Amino acid sequence: MRLADLPHEVFVVMLLDAQNQLIECVELFRGTLTQTAVYPREVVKLALSWNAAAVIFAHNHPSGVAEPSQADEGLTKALKQALALVDVRVPRTQGAVEHSRQ
Repeated sequence: MRLADLPHEVFVVMLLDAQNQLIECVELFRGTLTQTAVYPREVVKLALSWNAAAVIFAHNHPSGVAEPSQADEGLTKALKQALALVDVRVPRTQGAVEHSRQ
């Protein structure tokens, strides 16, 4: 799934099994050029429906600004807290940023 060239924001959830193997990658939310509404309840429902042991999140910034905003960081914290309540892990990952506008 390629996110870099999309003209709108998308929020993707990668669902992992207990060995951190990819089960499925789902585009869960789609937004505008500058924002996407993400609902933690829906992320939790998706993880449980796939019986995921862990999840990784990704979203693009069509504006070209690759740095995470305060809203991005707050959302990540809220998602981690919601998923922890149902024993779904969010593995620590180093930020991967793809620049395709070169």
